[in-house]
Amino acid sequence: MSSHVCGRILLRAASSTLSPLSPPPQWPSLTQRACLSSWGCSVSGARCRSGATMRFLSTRQDLDFQLSRVQISSILRANEQAVSIPEFDGRGLSAVRKFESNQLAANTPNEDRRSAATCLQTKGMLFGVFDGHGGWACAQAVSERLLYYVAVAMMSQRGLEELEHCMEQSRPVPPILQWYKNHGDYNYRESASLYVEHLRVFWQELLDSEEHGDGMSPPDALYYAFKRLDTDISLEAQVPHSSDLIRSTAIQVAFAGSTACVAHVGTEGIHVANAGDCRAVLGVQEEDGSWSALPLSQDHNAQNEAELGRLRAQHPPSERDTVITDNRLLGILMPLRSFGDVRFKWSLELQQSVLESLESGIELDFLNLYQYTPPNYLSPPYLDVAPQLTYHSLRPQDRFLILGSDGLWDEMSSEEAVRLVGEHLSGIHLQAPVSPTERQLNLGQMQELLWKRRALAMPTLDPNAATHLIRHALGTGQYGELCQEKLASMLALPEDLARMYRDDITATVVYLNSDLVRQHR
Repeated sequence: MSSHVCGRILLRAASSTLSPLSPPPQWPSLTQRACLSSWGCSVSGARCRSGATMRFLSTRQDLDFQLSRVQISSILRANEQAVSIPEFDGRGLSAVRKFESNQLAANTPNEDRRSAATCLQTKGMLFGVFDGHGGWACAQAVSERLLYYVAVAMMSQRGLEELEHCMEQSRPVPPILQWYKNHGDYNYRESASLYVEHLRVFWQELLDSEEHGDGMSPPDALYYAFKRLDTDISLEAQVPHSSDLIRSTAIQVAFAGSTACVAHVGTEGIHVANAGDCRAVLGVQEEDGSWSALPLSQDHNAQNEAELGRLRAQHPPSERDTVITDNRLLGILMPLRSFGDVRFKWSLELQQSVLESLESGIELDFLNLYQYTPPNYLSPPYLDVAPQLTYHSLRPQDRFLILGSDGLWDEMSSEEAVRLVGEHLSGIHLQAPVSPTERQLNLGQMQELLWKRRALAMPTLDPNAATHLIRHALGTGQYGELCQEKLASMLALPEDLARMYRDDITATVVYLNSDLVRQHR
């Protein structure tokens, strides 16, 4: 989620008591400032997510409350995942050697989700990062369902016929995906039958298509899956269900929102589908051993001029100055593509009809969040989930892929992330020779340069590269060094304050078998 004192949108999560137009939280109390006292390293203050910098002066005793190194590592590693992939699984070679993933929450509960799975009826692996807003409901549903839609779309006519025959005969269905779940992952068990039912409708429609044949290509499957799942989410919120719980869940999913970045990694290359401001970046090792970042997605926000032009072209000229206000869609939403978010897609009449149809006895306090009508809501829909597709043919120098929610990219650039993972992978920290310009520095400037160069050579503390990224995202000081006291203070922030200074962070690092791919083409 994007940098703002109140989060990605000017609304809090469903559990919040703030109204949609509530002012930002007040500055921290004196007691809370203890969490943000002097870092004790080369950092002068903490930067609030509104952009303001607060400087706190304190004595060394103020830091006594802070976490130890062991506690810090325990917090950072709580949601780690590391999976090695067999080079040959009986169906073909794998383009993935292993992947490492991690999450660190700022919201309570975490609004980010992640997914990873091997396609069992086709080839390749799927990886996804999902960044929820207005609560975690939509990100949760999309993380459970989207990879199934992609995999089914890639299946052949014959494979889909087998699925349908098994369903008709009430026999076990052949597995579609091999999931790689983490111990903390959660599923919507009460909605599982609904999700299977609508996935079946999806493959039945593919069977009815005369052009399906051997299945869709990865880019077509990704695009169609994004669009179809968003349509299903919208429809599920409008129709009756077998229980009030399923009904309320469907409405929460539809009214909340989630961005998504999904990669299909096969021996032929990487296909990325992105909707929103999660990001995919390829780590490339150059001939001299240095690392470069190759972006495989573009952020869909107000900093993307092409995205602004696309959005404004879809609405009357009279709305040119109101579609985007304060770098947000209708002044509220920062990502310009997402799942769910029906408040920006449905007519006002449909929204009101759905909300009024709920049984009065249902506990639905979260709906107070959605009663607010965005300003200048004149020509919906204002939002779409159509993903932007990117393809990259794998080369021997392509070493890894990083998928991250924008909580990671708020704290570091793509280039910095690739350098950190690359040096973590190789164990080699490259330093450029001192340039002629640098030789002319005065003593103070030379001291600063030495600090920066020393920071680049610091040893790695985490075996997991995703944890390595998160540690540096939150604990990097002015010269690039890891600042223990800053990291401790950021992790010790109370729940009601943490979201003001950092976002939920999710990172997945996928290590590629690039040499193996070239040898067996």
